Amino acid sequence: MKIISWNVNGIRAAYKKGLLEFLDRESPDIFCVQETKARPEQVPQDLLEPDSMFSYWSSAEKKGYSGTATFLIQDAIEVDHGVGISEFDSEGRFVVTHHEDFHLFNIYFPNGARSQERHDYKMKFLKKMNQIFKSYIDKGEEVIVLGDYNVAHNEIDVYDPVRHADTSGFRPEERKWFQDFLDLGFVDTFRHFFPDETERYTWWNQRERARLANRGWRIDMISITEGLVERLMGAEIMDHVEGSDHCPIAIELED
Repeated sequence: MKIISWNVNGIRAAYKKGLLEFLDRESPDIFCVQETKARPEQVPQDLLEPDSMFSYWSSAEKKGYSGTATFLIQDAIEVDHGVGISEFDSEGRFVVTHHEDFHLFNIYFPNGARSQERHDYKMKFLKKMNQIFKSYIDKGEEVIVLGDYNVAHNEIDVYDPVRHADTSGFRPEERKWFQDFLDLGFVDTFRHFFPDETERYTWWNQRERARLANRGWRIDMISITEGLVERLMGAEIMDHVEGSDHCPIAIELED
């Protein structure tokens, strides 16, 4: 089973840049998108059901903002478009699909850089999500959490960790949250295979043309609970794929 996640920074723009060709080439079983910036009625029909995939969308109340979508070869047992908290759900940050042997959270985590208010919102979001994840784990359920986390965990995940020590996304309290998240029983799939690999990033600042010099951050991740690790066959950062300021990431799970 191949699972791909990608912050496309506008799904209509990605469509024009060859998103369907990417899907046809990679043939994922599950494809999760963040920052769609569109409602399903605003996109072409062939993007709603590419290769006859089922698709589920969550849209922000604010037009052209945020948004997530999950595409599935095999339909989910149940789908949630939020977590039951209106201040989070109103921003279209979740598609949660429930499958036979795991629950998959496709999340566009908040960016806290705009203001202290948004940083506080982000920290509240992060702490609440750990409570929700813990409730699943405490019941013995397997969980996959993927998407744009907007948090880099360790110094090797940021091209200049000294300069960015107090930058949103790498602040001490955000890094601590990520460690707390792992301590719940999650495994960062890329680091599972490549614990010490450096200069592997998933996002680059477009205004600084940072991708040319690979001055990036690894903030897009796929994490799985420990019970799924025995099925984990591979993890990849697809940094050769262009079309967004983020690149896709992928894992392979044994069926």
